[in-house]
Amino acid sequence: MRFTLKPITPCDALAISRWRYGEPYSSYDGDPTSVDALLEPRFSYHSVYDERGDLVGYFCFGEDARVAAGRRLGVYEIEPALDIGLGMRPDLTGRGLGEEFVHAGLRFARETYAPPAFRLTVAAFNRRAILVYERAGFETVETFGAPTQGTEGEWLLMRRGA
Repeated sequence: MRFTLKPITPCDALAISRWRYGEPYSSYDGDPTSVDALLEPRFSYHSVYDERGDLVGYFCFGEDARVAAGRRLGVYEIEPALDIGLGMRPDLTGRGLGEEFVHAGLRFARETYAPPAFRLTVAAFNRRAILVYERAGFETVETFGAPTQGTEGEWLLMRRGA
């Protein structure tokens, strides 16, 4: 499948805010109150479309890809890298599309931002995503937070060269 990234639109932000994931991934559910943040230019959200032009996911680059616990601990200040956040439409997850999806976002970010490295933060319980990120060349560089599920749970900080 071929993926294309474009700046997020209000219609896409509204659709993403309504996405719901099955357990144990419900912590990734969209939030209808997040539409304004998804459209905030400084957060660099981009919609991802497939070859048919259907919305299949999103990426954000920079500040909004960081989690609060990591900011408090200063893990993002250790070395320079472009932080990446992403999400795939719920009905497409677990279907083997993740690695190609991640590579599409990395290509876009490399061409757009020319970072020294890429970094992402993932919930430690999310083995499915961690395996995709490892296949895409990311390595865990730090684990932080408490070993519980939820927004303030345990996190992995993963990094790969650009």
